[in-house]
Amino acid sequence: MAGLTAAAVAAVAFLAYQASANAPESVASSPGPKTSATAPAKPSAKPEPADPLAVPAASGKGERVVYALKDRRVWLVNEDNKSIRTFTVMPSPVSPPPGVHKVTSRSGTVQGSDGVPIEHVVRFANVDNVAIGFSAAQDGSMASPDPTSKTGGVRMKRADGNAMWTFATVGAKVVVVP
Repeated sequence: MAGLTAAAVAAVAFLAYQASANAPESVASSPGPKTSATAPAKPSAKPEPADPLAVPAASGKGERVVYALKDRRVWLVNEDNKSIRTFTVMPSPVSPPPGVHKVTSRSGTVQGSDGVPIEHVVRFANVDNVAIGFSAAQDGSMASPDPTSKTGGVRMKRADGNAMWTFATVGAKVVVVP
């Protein structure tokens, strides 16, 4: 009797397997989760974190200087939207408004409004009669400015100032992002 029961169970299992293999997918049921041909075989890895030095996505296209206020960082971006140089800056107490600006004037060497001799001044905005521009202190310093002063000099290292001077001529686009 046990042999007949085992044979009957095997026959039912075989017929059930055959029926499910030939049934349309909308009718067939399986004990486990369904998979598709496009589903990955393994769980996907966590996405790579964004590159903190990457040019901000909301900074436009084409050749431009990008100044990120919150990050205190500048990118010199070529016509192919690739950063050719990025560096940190010391912001001024008076900040430019976010948006697209143009380099309006440049000066080789002058005295900064804070009294520090500066070079490679690249001006691009004006806020309440305060000229905003990039510059490098001739002594290489990047000290924090007096927060109560009405100055607009965004300071950078001398090597970065040289690169800015070469890159950002009058009329060059400067994009300020928050």
